Amino acid sequence: MLRFLVGIDEVGRGPLAGPITLCAFSVANGFDFENLKNIKDSKKLSPQKRQEWFEKISKLRAQGAVTFALSSVAAEEIDTMGLSHCVRKAIRNILTELHNHPLETEIRLDGSLYAPREFIFQKTIIKGDEKEPVIAAASIVAKVTRDRYMDELAKIYPLYGFEEHKGYGTANHRKAIKKYGPTPFHRKTFLHFL
Repeated sequence: MLRFLVGIDEVGRGPLAGPITLCAFSVANGFDFENLKNIKDSKKLSPQKRQEWFEKISKLRAQGAVTFALSSVAAEEIDTMGLSHCVRKAIRNILTELHNHPLETEIRLDGSLYAPREFIFQKTIIKGDEKEPVIAAASIVAKVTRDRYMDELAKIYPLYGFEEHKGYGTANHRKAIKKYGPTPFHRKTFLHFL
């Protein structure tokens, strides 16, 4: 008997700096999806809209209507273990944190993500963050959380503009790395242009 529906998404696969962050967003059977009406993939929302959705999701969580778990893997581990390993580790972490029994849980994952094998009811959906409200919600929680982290990093390393590009490889970011060198939060294996 399936009791839970979980959406999983990631943010931060491609940046030159900062962690990769994954979220598992869980609802129980009988959840009213009107609560997530018109939710969109985080990439298609303005920062303000993402913030509004994050606050709405946080209220639903406080009411016990939804739950979510987050896991971020730092640049140093991405360099040492590789991205695929880090994604698998983060998925295991977030599912462990949810405490949903594998045989009672249906999981919908975005893009090329997969849950551990014991979760036999899982489906990987291309552009799932556009098609599935639970994946869109996971993408918003992951994006807002990671962006806030990068904003904090910007206060420690103001010369890199993390608050603007969130670690992605913009021209200004690349210039800053060439001028000042990488920080401990840069993914050294991603800096092929140095």
